[in-house]
Amino acid sequence: MAASDIGVAAVATALPGPPIDNATLGRTLRAGGTFESWVDTFIGTSTRHLAMDLETGEVRFSLADLAETAGRKALSAAGVAPGEVDLVVMGTSMPDSLLPTTVNVVADRLGIDGVATYQLQSGCTGAMQALDVAHQMLLTGRHRTALVLGGDVCAKHVDLGVEFETLSPGELVNTVLFGDGAGALVLTADPAPGSVLLRRVLVRFVGRGRAPGQIVEWFGMGDRHEQRPALHEDFKAIEEHVPTLAAQALTELIEAQGWQPADLDYLLPPQLSVRMTDRIVKHLALPRAEEVSCVGETGNTANALPFFQLERMLSRMSSGQRAVAVAVESSKWIKSGFVLEAA
Repeated sequence: MAASDIGVAAVATALPGPPIDNATLGRTLRAGGTFESWVDTFIGTSTRHLAMDLETGEVRFSLADLAETAGRKALSAAGVAPGEVDLVVMGTSMPDSLLPTTVNVVADRLGIDGVATYQLQSGCTGAMQALDVAHQMLLTGRHRTALVLGGDVCAKHVDLGVEFETLSPGELVNTVLFGDGAGALVLTADPAPGSVLLRRVLVRFVGRGRAPGQIVEWFGMGDRHEQRPALHEDFKAIEEHVPTLAAQALTELIEAQGWQPADLDYLLPPQLSVRMTDRIVKHLALPRAEEVSCVGETGNTANALPFFQLERMLSRMSSGQRAVAVAVESSKWIKSGFVLEAA
C-alpha cells in the first residue's frame, strides 16, 4: 500500500423498526384507494422505515440512537476499539438538537473521547462532505482512524393528524418519499492488503445565482406558532438539474482518476426516489457499471443512503474493481461523489 492510501475498514447501517409498506402508510394517512398506485407510479418506493410509531405517534428512535448502533457495528466489524478512533465526522440535515451536536452525543455513547469531532449540516451531500473532511484529515498524517457518520430522522416533520387529501403536491410527495436511518464507516490510514481504497472525494458548490431547490425551516420559541410550511421543494427544478449535475460530478471524478466510463464496475447513483434514480442512471449511460440502489426498500434516508449503498456493494467488490458514487444537494445546489478501488 502507498503511504497516501486511505482504506475503508468497515461500513454498517441502522434502521428504526420494521419496514412500512404503502398499504400501511395509506391507512395511517387515511388516503384514498388510489394511494398505492400513485406511490408506485410517481415515487416507486415500496417500503420505508420510520422512527415514529404510526399507531401511537411515539418517536421510538432518535438520530443519535441509530447512529450509535451503526457506529458500534462498524467499529466491531473493523476490529477497532473506541480508543483507537482519533477523528469523528458526521453529516446530517436533521440533527436531534442544535446543541449539543449529535456527533458528540454519539461519540460519548461509543466511549470515544479526547479526539476531534465535526458535525456538518447538509442535505443529500452531507455524508459526502463528512467523508471528504475525514479523507483530507487522514491524508495529512495527523490522524490514523476516522469514524464517519451520516443519517437523518424526519419525525419532527411528521404530523399524523393531517388529512392526506388536503396536502399540497409538495407536502404529499414528502410524506411518502422519506425514511429514517443512519450509517457509519471506518476509514483508516493503515489499510490491510486487499482493502477497498477511497481514491477521491468531490464536493463542489454550484449554487451561485440559483434559487434554492429545497428549503427546510427550523422554529424556536419566538416563531414556533407561525403558519409557514416547514418543508418546501421545487420538484421541477430538481428534475431538471439533478441529472445534469450528477453527470458533471461523475465526469469530474473519473477524469481526475484518468479512468474511462467503461472502467467502472459499480455505480452508486443519487437516491431521491426510485423513479428519479431510474432517470439519472439512464442519463449517466455507463456501459457496464452495475447499479447499486436501495431507495425502493429504505425510502430516501438522505445522509444515510451512501452507507446503505456501500454496505450492499463492498462485500461484492473484487481486486481491481472500481466504483463511483454520486450525490446532488438541491437546497442550494452541490454536486458531490467519491471513487473507490479494490486493491
